[in-house]
Amino acid sequence: MTPSSTRRGATRQRLFDAAVTLIAEQGFSSTTVDQIAERAGVAKGTVYYNFASKTELFENLLRDGVTPLTVALRSAARSAYAAGGGAADALEAMAAAGLDFVISRPDFTRLLVAEQWRTNRSWQPTLLDVHRQVSGAVEEVLQEGVKSGEFDPSLDIQITAGALVGMVVVGALDWQSFHPGRSLEDVRAALSPLVRGGLARRPG
Repeated sequence: MTPSSTRRGATRQRLFDAAVTLIAEQGFSSTTVDQIAERAGVAKGTVYYNFASKTELFENLLRDGVTPLTVALRSAARSAYAAGGGAADALEAMAAAGLDFVISRPDFTRLLVAEQWRTNRSWQPTLLDVHRQVSGAVEEVLQEGVKSGEFDPSLDIQITAGALVGMVVVGALDWQSFHPGRSLEDVRAALSPLVRGGLARRPG
């Protein structure tokens, strides 16, 4: 990586950080390019040098922000399998990784959750891709659980994956907003039976 590309990467990250904070605070429409540039400590022209528009910046922010989550989820699942666990253990490890992500990126997570309901935005295709990335990591584990006989074969994998992701993300935000005195272990313990429940193969 050249020094110029390193500098540009650092500048883009500063713009992402500034945009996440501002948009989480006041919404996309109310956030201006001038505000993003000021918060990032750069000239307005620098924003347009890196992105054609505020919308393009936001779409790139979504992709950049969700990549670490997807990586963390897959890494957690691999570690669970490597330790001798099954699909349910992998899901529980992924839930823990999801909680850790929300703790480290609360503004981005709130922004992502809020945008799920705004289906008329021009960046809806990007949001759909981001959703598929995250849910896809969970779907892989659910499929493995069904294949191994650990999970019920009638499981609706796509819907279940989305529900599990939503449960962990919204549960984590609820914890941070309304129960900040509770420990991470408390939240993990509370989510564990919910993550595992209803997935096991039914007898008969």
